[in-house]
Amino acid sequence: MKKISIWFLVILTILATLLLSLSYTKNKEPSVYYKVYLDGELIGKITSKSDLEQYINNEQTEIKNKYSVDEVFIPNGLEIQKELSYNPNVDDIKSIYEKIKNKSDFTIEGYQITINNNEESQKLYVLDKTVFDEAIESVINAYVGTEKYEAYKTGTQQEVKETGSYITDIYIDNDITIKEMNIPSTEKIYTNSQDLSKYLLFGNNVQDKKHVVEEGDTIEEVAYRYEISVEEFLMSNPQYKSKTSILSIGDEVVIGMTDPQINVTVSQEMTKDVEEIYKTIEKIDSTMLAGYETVTQEGKNGVTRVKQNEKIVNGTITYVQPISKEVISPAVDKIVSKGSRVIPSIGGLKNWYWPVDSYSITSDFSYRIDPFTGKRELHGALDIAAAYGSKIYASNNGTVYKVARDDVNGIHVVINHNNGYYTQYNHMSAVASGLKAGQTVERGQVIGYVGMTGAATGPHVHFAVWYGGRPFSAGSSRVNPWTLFR
Repeated sequence: MKKISIWFLVILTILATLLLSLSYTKNKEPSVYYKVYLDGELIGKITSKSDLEQYINNEQTEIKNKYSVDEVFIPNGLEIQKELSYNPNVDDIKSIYEKIKNKSDFTIEGYQITINNNEESQKLYVLDKTVFDEAIESVINAYVGTEKYEAYKTGTQQEVKETGSYITDIYIDNDITIKEMNIPSTEKIYTNSQDLSKYLLFGNNVQDKKHVVEEGDTIEEVAYRYEISVEEFLMSNPQYKSKTSILSIGDEVVIGMTDPQINVTVSQEMTKDVEEIYKTIEKIDSTMLAGYETVTQEGKNGVTRVKQNEKIVNGTITYVQPISKEVISPAVDKIVSKGSRVIPSIGGLKNWYWPVDSYSITSDFSYRIDPFTGKRELHGALDIAAAYGSKIYASNNGTVYKVARDDVNGIHVVINHNNGYYTQYNHMSAVASGLKAGQTVERGQVIGYVGMTGAATGPHVHFAVWYGGRPFSAGSSRVNPWTLFR
């Protein structure tokens, strides 16, 4: 009987202990702790989120010193989730910090700038939005000029009385978004506007070449030698105001090859005097021996004042809309009397005929950044802007080699002058009626009309000259068209 009583007491004691334990657990509050995830992977548990953040901030003095900031933040891929437990098993802050440090990058507060250009986009990072704003202003100054840009902003531009330009609009032709965010410390972060403006202008071509001026150097010749445009030369060397500025022997000039990351677009009304190239009129004199000629009247170039709207992107004229023109002094024709008539299909080596009447040169025979491809290349021709539909003339006697149309040249004509030279006339709106390959044409004959077919941003003639064979054939080479008229 005593044995049963002892067992009964033991059982009662066990039951009482269990009841007390259940009652204690029921009344106990669960503890707060935090699960730490890095890029979706659980790396530990901590008791205080703020303690971890403060520990990171205290430890990352190198980042704070590098960027002159007061606070460093957790990585963008770090997630801290609050949870409750009666018996959490937590890690110490230092061990969690080391795991984060070895796997990810800490961040600092700043801004992400996304620049979209056609189908491409790039991201830039700054700590302060004013750095980007100041860099944009600096780039615009580089393309427009400080004085002209300031006058535009302040509304103090002078009205054009005779010749000059009047800016009507300046804008950045890119889709740009700015977003405040925590930036990984390993990203390229721009802390001043000078570095950012240099990148926006030159891209990764930040290492400028130097050239020591030699005897006979001109700005145009130096620019051509280094495959840059005159505008790029003047932008990198602001001490020279125009392409006709004199270079002093021994001076060191900067050869800056731009690779613009944004499109600075300027709309302006331009009034300028352009040279009206005189025409050479040939008169046949049957009393003069064949092969002889004499000038009976000297030619003289005239001056025409043209007024036009221009669209300029990163210093390159991409569109011209004629408004008006006024003859200041008319051109005087040169009259040449020739003994008997030469074979019409063979062009003379002198007295070439200018391909249009009133005109404006928008792209010279020089290196430039192509407005369509964005690549640097030789523009091996003259782009001569003229009113849409105006006449285009054959520059010399010859045989029509080709009349064609494609996506780049548009409607175009190529003439073989049978004297070693070929001339090419691109972007026509139409060819002259009946013109076809194999036909003989005379200098000054209408062969087509100004247009903007193919890869053209505005109405103009792409006038190219080749010597030694047809365009792009073996042995043929480009010739600067100016050499035929000067």
